[in-house]
Amino acid sequence: MNFINSGNKDTRSGFGAGLLEAGTRNPNIVALCADLTGSVKMDAFAHAFPERFFQCGIAEANMMGVAAGLAITGKISFAGTFAGFATGRVYDQIRQSVAYSRTNVKIVASHAGITLGEDGASHQIMEDIGLMRMLPNMVVINPCDYNQTVAATLAVAAHKGPAYLRFGRPSVPNFTAPNQTFEIGKALLMREGTDVSIFATGHLVWEALLAADVLAESGISAEVINIHTIKPLDENAILTSAAKTRAVVTAEEHLVAGGMGEAVAGLLSRMLPTRQAFVAVDDRFGQSGTPNELLKVYGLTAQNIVASSKRILEQQP
Repeated sequence: MNFINSGNKDTRSGFGAGLLEAGTRNPNIVALCADLTGSVKMDAFAHAFPERFFQCGIAEANMMGVAAGLAITGKISFAGTFAGFATGRVYDQIRQSVAYSRTNVKIVASHAGITLGEDGASHQIMEDIGLMRMLPNMVVINPCDYNQTVAATLAVAAHKGPAYLRFGRPSVPNFTAPNQTFEIGKALLMREGTDVSIFATGHLVWEALLAADVLAESGISAEVINIHTIKPLDENAILTSAAKTRAVVTAEEHLVAGGMGEAVAGLLSRMLPTRQAFVAVDDRFGQSGTPNELLKVYGLTAQNIVASSKRILEQQP
């Protein structure tokens, strides 16, 4: 299956469009923000439904408590801020009031990963997936482009229970279908292959598709699977692909520790031991720079996926 970039768009705007549509469909949806309404793209919802929008100020911990309280009354709460503030800063409140209590709160986190760019290490959280996927009852979703983020937002709104939805700041290729159906926990086969399985999530799905094109020029058939839901993990899709290729590369804009790659490795170690290479950030903080510069510095490009794929194949017995 071939995918064409229909034009670069930021995934945070996909969330904004999805939230507005979800709010139009369901009057029980409420939105809360921590003084970042425009940045998180909640402004259209706030304008359309001012009585259902709550500006909590720079008080993220309080926002999570309010979101949980509203959920207890029957509301579907979307609590939004930057990913660094939405996870690490308020972990105790999420653990106690959202995950443990199984409240119907959707933690919506913009500006995730290294591609936040010039704001630097203090804002470039690359451990948020690990933090969230360790929490019982928490669904963790990391869509790849604008269209998929719209669909993921609608799916999260329909899901009953805690969820973490991660999206980004920069404009990135928009290549999946508009008006698509998003199924939580169901990975998407983007390209069939027989030699190596590339499991990618978020912004790196496009890089994985580019890598597959380059590998094909060398006679290497790469299977690309979009792991948009990191928890619950689509174990069947992963095991089926790995059984076919016996060589796995995982690619994500996150630390190796705690990320999608480790989730895949844990599954394979239990069910189907397989050689695996990680395209991810290895135990370091971010730094200031443009998104493209940082992706190169931290080894998160199509070229890195190609190199890792060739290396893992060379190691095959």
